[in-house]
Amino acid sequence: MLEDALGYPLRTDDRVATLIVGGALIVASVFVLPAFVLQGYLVRVLRSAASGEREAPSFTDWGKLFVDGVKLVVVQAAYGLVISIPIVAAVASFFLGGVTGSEAGIAAFGTVSLLLLLLAALLSILVAYVLPAAMTNFALAGELSAAFDVEALREAALSGRYLVGVLFGVVLGGVINIVASPFALILIGIPGLFYGQVVAHYCFGRGFAEATDAVDGEETSGPTGVHGRSGQEHPRVGR
Repeated sequence: MLEDALGYPLRTDDRVATLIVGGALIVASVFVLPAFVLQGYLVRVLRSAASGEREAPSFTDWGKLFVDGVKLVVVQAAYGLVISIPIVAAVASFFLGGVTGSEAGIAAFGTVSLLLLLLAALLSILVAYVLPAAMTNFALAGELSAAFDVEALREAALSGRYLVGVLFGVVLGGVINIVASPFALILIGIPGLFYGQVVAHYCFGRGFAEATDAVDGEETSGPTGVHGRSGQEHPRVGR
């Protein structure tokens, strides 16, 4: 997977233009709307990688990229909500302890706050692990509900192949970002930051596909497979 992931963004005739556009979108993301287009492209990367395609997609059909990006952000926000609920509850418990005005009340509510923060930390790890599978399943099916398909997500999460894909994505993406970040101030490193995102999402998509037998090599695997280069999609939302 290492060689395929690192070479994936470069195996296309318009690789230079794609890296430049991707880098420009990272810079323009401060204006919000371009961030959705960037997320939409990453949806396309997830779908492409899970389909066994060896070449990174191009920036085409920008309207579709924007819509897919909005949907992906909704998925990310929904999973983020799982983490935020115990954090908000912990903060509320902490302030309630102060309102009681007694040492016993402060100690009791303080303990509850710590337990809730511990729960939030555990949920953060779980969400970080499951989210790539949720995003990929959404990318394949094109429906928001696919991101919450418990059966498909459980099948992926319990697979060693998916674990490897997530670890490769996190490590490779992190290393590339560390290398590129010092050069971002002089703009040279910004396409590198985009390259790192593409590499990471390629690993996520491949890990999910291999874990769920979504593809067989570079071809689709029957009616429950995913689309090939023809562009026809087949939802992958459990079995």
